Amino acid sequence: MGNPVNRVLFVNSEIMPFLPETPISKIGRFLPQGIQERKKEIRAFMPRYGCINERKNQLHEVIRLSGMNIIIGDVDRTLVIKVASIAAARIQVYFIDNDDFFRRKQITFDNDGKFFEDNGQRAIFFARGVLETVKKLRWAPDIIHCQGWISHLVPLYLKKVYNGDPIFGGSKVVTSLYNDISKEQFPASFKDNIPSYSIRPEDVSLLETPTGTNLAELAAMYSDGVILGAPDVDEDLVKFCKGLDVPVLPFDEESISSGRYIGEYDEFYQQLK
Repeated sequence: MGNPVNRVLFVNSEIMPFLPETPISKIGRFLPQGIQERKKEIRAFMPRYGCINERKNQLHEVIRLSGMNIIIGDVDRTLVIKVASIAAARIQVYFIDNDDFFRRKQITFDNDGKFFEDNGQRAIFFARGVLETVKKLRWAPDIIHCQGWISHLVPLYLKKVYNGDPIFGGSKVVTSLYNDISKEQFPASFKDNIPSYSIRPEDVSLLETPTGTNLAELAAMYSDGVILGAPDVDEDLVKFCKGLDVPVLPFDEESISSGRYIGEYDEFYQQLK
């Protein structure tokens, strides 16, 4: 055992009640509460999808955190941060917003079931938006737990771009893997929008074939620990993770259904410190 885990940052694609119940949104709702009840500080982030009713959920903009521009593909995109509370859980959720990426009512697919062409850019914006906002909050997390495909670039950026920042100097990253977009294909240009002064093309070589599975493999490769969050995670992805030199927590249906997973995830965090 190393240093105690006191602060956990949750980076989620979905959280109830802002989105309907799914395996990811349910864990996104109850895991932060359970970790907070174990006397830890938590922060939770998700995208502000256009289907989220701002009035009903009482979202409001945090002016002091908003206004930064994130450049993707030579285009400046304005970062807007909103916040809302889940009163029953006594937790706040921060929302990453941008009209170009998150105003639409659909989440990942259009009305015809087609994977959005700009989903790769949305993932880049979300990952960088979360990490820049945490820097502004001056809140140093011990663990960063990523859930859902749109969070899958957070480990890469953390290890390659933000690794020298004192806010993230002691952070370990955990990625929970699901089967949310494993067979989907991103545009070939996806990988070209990711590199920066400290990310080289070879660092994202897995995205030469830019599928959802390869994006998840990239997340696992830059993570300190991997959790299998569903029973149907792609077999090749599971094999890839087990070949990495990081701990992998297997999926356990009874643990999820009983809520026991919260304590097991908490122990897994501590194992990484």
